Amino acid sequence: MGRVRYTAITSLDGYVADAHGSFVWAAPDEVTHRAINELESGVGTVVYGRRMYEVMRYWATAPEPGETSQAAREFAELWRATDKLVVSRTLPDAPTPNTTLLRELSPAAMVQLARASDRDLSIAGPTIAAVSLHAGAVDDLHAIVVPYVVGGGLPWLPADLTMELELVTVRELGPGVVHVHYRTV
Repeated sequence: MGRVRYTAITSLDGYVADAHGSFVWAAPDEVTHRAINELESGVGTVVYGRRMYEVMRYWATAPEPGETSQAAREFAELWRATDKLVVSRTLPDAPTPNTTLLRELSPAAMVQLARASDRDLSIAGPTIAAVSLHAGAVDDLHAIVVPYVVGGGLPWLPADLTMELELVTVRELGPGVVHVHYRTV
């Protein structure tokens, strides 16, 4: 039985993008990327909103050897093989491998999909995650915290969210990068 998880790379002050929309500071090094690949290998389905899907569709074409690290090329293979649900009312299509475009998907439906699978369902992106977090539909939160303070921007968690969590693990991934895994209580 799969679980619903929300994973994000975040600055120390809790942002996935800075005030200008940039997330260049969040690009993982080789060691961190390998750890992220390991974490994501347990995911069978990823749910994206429009904006996050548009960022992530970069991975639809494998980076060429020499262009990126081995870990990045492995992530591209993982990404293409993973089932993707894109929730958008404005995208005309979602032409990447293993991708289904939906006009809506409720948090309850996400939970049903996860429970019917032997792999986890991952919510990618803070905007779509906020709805599921507020609905109490998220089982696990994974923060990949990088050693940057950006001072504002797009937060990884909604400001008006209250949740009780228990710490599952804390693991250093790379130079100054920490993976913190919480489970909802």
